[in-house]
Amino acid sequence: MNQNLTIGRPLVILTGGIATGKSSVAQRLRQHGIEVVDTDAIAHALTAPNGAALPELRKAFGNDVFEADDTLNRAALRDIVFNDPDQKIRLEQILHPMIRRQAIEALATATSPYVVADVPLFAETGFLREQADRVLVVDCPPEIQKQRLLARGNLPEALADLILQAQAPRETRLDLATEILDNSGSPQQRDARLDQLHQGYLFLSGTAENNDKNPDGL
Repeated sequence: MNQNLTIGRPLVILTGGIATGKSSVAQRLRQHGIEVVDTDAIAHALTAPNGAALPELRKAFGNDVFEADDTLNRAALRDIVFNDPDQKIRLEQILHPMIRRQAIEALATATSPYVVADVPLFAETGFLREQADRVLVVDCPPEIQKQRLLARGNLPEALADLILQAQAPRETRLDLATEILDNSGSPQQRDARLDQLHQGYLFLSGTAENNDKNPDGL
């Protein structure tokens, strides 16, 4: 275990490419009583109306990324950072410290045997890497990933391809994993494997029913 005085219990990073099924995995872990901190939700709250990040975003990107009612025009900001790597870095320099601070605060107050940080862009950002004890990558073949992405958002295929290409390569994510959860089969198959992993993480935390034997999950 990474001895981190701030979090104080094993930290599992949950990550994976878009449309691989991370949300279903997070929900299953919550059903097991595990606290999951969603970094995307934190980022959304920071940029919601009256969000803490809005003043800094206005300073950095100007009024053009705001609506008349002072809410963030997410599409306008997305267009800027999608087309300019320097502006993307600028956005990350504003948001990431805020997200990190709030995530650490939430993880530190967790009471479950281990805690999970849902970090979709872990491969791209390395977010919370120093605090992580395990990295669980949810994975499926690219063709299935693309089908799921197209189905869930009614996206044009060209846009779906751009979204997938903008993410880290699949191999990069897999190389970071301590565990890989194949989500190409049925939900029942996914949950059975996840339940094994859950028992392994409980073993790491010292709270497994039989803590003399490391489960086959890890």
